[in-house]
Amino acid sequence: MIELVIPQRRRDLGSFEVGRVLPFAQRRMVGPYIFFDRMGPKQLAPGLPREADVRPHPHIGLSTITYLFDGEITHRDSLGSEQAIRPGEVNWMTAGRGITHSERFERLRREGGPLDGVQLWAALPDEREEMEPGFWHYASEALPLFGEGGVSGRMIAGRLAGVASPVKVDSPQFYVHWTLRAGSRVSLPAEYSERAVYVASGDVEVEGQRVEVGSMAVLTPGKSATIAAPGDAVVMALGGEPVGPRYIDWNFVSSSPERLDQARADWAAGRMKLPDLDHDEFIPLPPKLGAKPEPMS
Repeated sequence: MIELVIPQRRRDLGSFEVGRVLPFAQRRMVGPYIFFDRMGPKQLAPGLPREADVRPHPHIGLSTITYLFDGEITHRDSLGSEQAIRPGEVNWMTAGRGITHSERFERLRREGGPLDGVQLWAALPDEREEMEPGFWHYASEALPLFGEGGVSGRMIAGRLAGVASPVKVDSPQFYVHWTLRAGSRVSLPAEYSERAVYVASGDVEVEGQRVEVGSMAVLTPGKSATIAAPGDAVVMALGGEPVGPRYIDWNFVSSSPERLDQARADWAAGRMKLPDLDHDEFIPLPPKLGAKPEPMS
């Protein structure tokens, strides 16, 4: 039932660590999802340095999905949005033809506290890559809850097993937050051609095969999978239908490598508007690494 297990690669950002899962050398995407980062978990002291913030930076061709287990992040973007995100809520930002945003840890800087969450990027389908950018925030109460027998689920985005999230998506996909009590199990149906399970806490067994915390199990298509929790566990299940091969360069995603070059040139030349409420600094364009990027799917 498991094609591949992807361990997260930990990166020290100074004040906290990030665990990168996607893209991975042997598996670049799962459905439309091309990027998966775990932020934390980390207990932060008051006085977090400003260097820990994510300064204004650009995106094209994707949607960012930010979901927290603990803590608070303030989002600002070039559409004029300013929104704090808290546990159980969804910040969904669609870059389309281009957007810039920042992510600041202002409350944690004042008060300290835990930080723990996940950020995904969903590549946009061909016909929507150059759509108008947009931003939507969804309170936790807006997201459907479901489950039984020691399993509690929150439908973050998309549709699975007849449960649909109100979150706006641009292609067939699903993204679920499951909490499993010790001894419980849940079935992940074979509704989509690509599916994966990330273990956020605890350990689980997928059809009897153990998957450790911090790892993502990419599932074989065409068969439902049973996820069992020997102890308490938190699992993020995600997947959907492929949108086609994609190129990625820094924060840019596109079906065309030439479009990536244009985005780099636009950012370097200052042609992308900075966030209205956070425009005094930005992340400079990093050097281009390697040769022409390879498509990923």
